[in-house]
Amino acid sequence: MVKQHLAEIIASCQSRNQRLSAYFLEQEVELGEGDEAGILERMERNLVVMERAAGQGLKGVDSYSGLSGGDAKRLLEYRIKGSPLGNSLYLEAVMTAVAVNEVNASMGIICATPTAGSSGVVPGVLLACRDRLGLNRRAQIDFLITSGGCGILIGNQASLSGAAGGCQAEVGSASAMAAAALVEAAGGRPAQSGHALAIALKNLLGLSCDPVASLVEVPCIKRNTVGAVNAIAAAEMALAGVGSRIPADEVIAAMGSIGRMMPVALRETALGGLAQTPTAKKVAQQLQEEGRITLDRI
Repeated sequence: MVKQHLAEIIASCQSRNQRLSAYFLEQEVELGEGDEAGILERMERNLVVMERAAGQGLKGVDSYSGLSGGDAKRLLEYRIKGSPLGNSLYLEAVMTAVAVNEVNASMGIICATPTAGSSGVVPGVLLACRDRLGLNRRAQIDFLITSGGCGILIGNQASLSGAAGGCQAEVGSASAMAAAALVEAAGGRPAQSGHALAIALKNLLGLSCDPVASLVEVPCIKRNTVGAVNAIAAAEMALAGVGSRIPADEVIAAMGSIGRMMPVALRETALGGLAQTPTAKKVAQQLQEEGRITLDRI
């Protein structure tokens, strides 16, 4: 990507009256990633993978460890029965995010957005919002292009790895990507997408990566729901004209800095946080005794 900062990209888009998705697509072509038709075809395949994962998860899947599974189906049944809080957009996003990430935990096929552990956030937001926004197929693909472009920016400036930056770099980045894309899909301006990205990422700064038994299940799956809901809330604020007092690029840099300062125990090692609670230790010990996992440390 030629321009490494979102502020530069937004300025370019504004001067050319261009959407972020169009800019990112143009960059992919210029960088030799294929012609436009080929890139769109690949993104269509990614979208199909997301849709299939969501559908599979909503039918009910279980992980090999037994730590997760079936919650997306429970949420769907809860929604059909009638939530006392109403059939909200947020519930739809939560349900879909869980479905996709449960498929990941069951070793099914997902699209990493930007990682497997955060794979429920972007499809959770997109699939929940597309009918309400009346998005046609190309608009849905544009959503993914904008999400992906923002993910590249975050990765280049900071990190997308839980091992390097904690869960803020995974679910936090995914939430920021989805927020920016949702603003565009709802008719917002590139600058508003930038504010949404910043707001969403700010809200999850400092989030640790502390998976129980070193598996991407607990608390990862439920954190995907927080990322999805946070993305929608950030997009709503940006569309309403609420801005981030800290520019998006500075928020991304702050996330990278926090990740570097974060103790190793809170970066995907299962040596701290929830992974070291008494219950988590018992779970890890039991799974090891059953031969489902092999751990050097419990």
